[in-house]
Amino acid sequence: MSSLPIPNAEAQAHSQQLAAQIQNQISLCQGWISFADFMQMALYEPQLGYYSGGAKKFGHGGDFVTAPEISPLFTQTLAHQAAQVLADTRGSIMELGAGTGKLALDLLLALQDLNQLPEQYCIMEVSAHLRHIQQENLQKALPAELLQRVVWLDHLPQDFVGMIVGNEVLDAIPAHLIHHTSQGLHERGVAFNGNFVWKDKPLLSGNLFEAANALALPQDYLTEICPAASGLIASLAHVLTRGVIVMLDYGFSAREYYHPQRNLGTLMCHYQHYAHTEPLVYVGLQDITAHVDFTSIAHAGVNNGLELAGFCSQAQFLMNCGILDLMSNVSPHDMANYAPLAAAAQKLMSPAEMGDLFKVIAFSKQFDTPLLGFTAGDKSHTL
Repeated sequence: MSSLPIPNAEAQAHSQQLAAQIQNQISLCQGWISFADFMQMALYEPQLGYYSGGAKKFGHGGDFVTAPEISPLFTQTLAHQAAQVLADTRGSIMELGAGTGKLALDLLLALQDLNQLPEQYCIMEVSAHLRHIQQENLQKALPAELLQRVVWLDHLPQDFVGMIVGNEVLDAIPAHLIHHTSQGLHERGVAFNGNFVWKDKPLLSGNLFEAANALALPQDYLTEICPAASGLIASLAHVLTRGVIVMLDYGFSAREYYHPQRNLGTLMCHYQHYAHTEPLVYVGLQDITAHVDFTSIAHAGVNNGLELAGFCSQAQFLMNCGILDLMSNVSPHDMANYAPLAAAAQKLMSPAEMGDLFKVIAFSKQFDTPLLGFTAGDKSHTL
């Protein structure tokens, strides 16, 4: 904590307002709420949660940088996968959690260059604050004929044809904390004692117990389970009539996720580009995430009528989608343009950066063509 920057007075007042609401919720729930409920309020409470409030989150002046913010190269490469799906389905694109709108902007421009525009570009955004930022950014940067294709949705459509994409969406879905001790399984939640504090409760029955029990966790082991992420995939499976779902995020297969040595879980917080593991401080001012268990995501898709269409590292996916061809369009002798491209590719693809930790999983329905992004190095068998 001592190494983190200190928020200014306005930010502290904002955080205290949200903290008071969470304290009230804890009181209403007999002194304890699940960590998933705490995370939900910390991130999404209207006007006060991290994603609902007004602080800058993305990019170099925010708390973290996502792949679309690093360079248009990421989205221009992803566009080749989108173009393949759109050529076959003649459908739309739906983006979940569009951040600043940077991916939407670059994807529409790239698809225009590829002569493969979607019928509509739908954005599903739960944060009114971020929706406003997306609208401002896209209105400024998109030509009118592209802007008219963009629509914001308040809820999932009933029948969707085309490609659904989510970049760093699953990691921000509230997760439950499970603590396996010599006394059995417990759910770790949050209480209030002058400050927010951790408090374990025995976990004896119910769906969460069944899921945790099935993992056969070692003793003295803390980890996360995210039923809501599987629930999102199930919902998407039901709205997709024909097409493909592509989700990009950091995480592991279950075998790696619940490895005996990963005994403190994967929970991470980001505050002004500092990564740390204390979610109970600076509520509303910092991002809280958990890595994705891609095995549970794969099961959720397949169990709800989707085909698992591919799973690989982000580096492999970008290679398959032609990132090197895009780079070869710029001469290495043109250092002013080539150097930033090379630096971006390094961040996106290096095993030491995003290349291996970030994965791409895809599902399909009524879509039989093998997906471009998984033509080599598909690791579906590891799930």
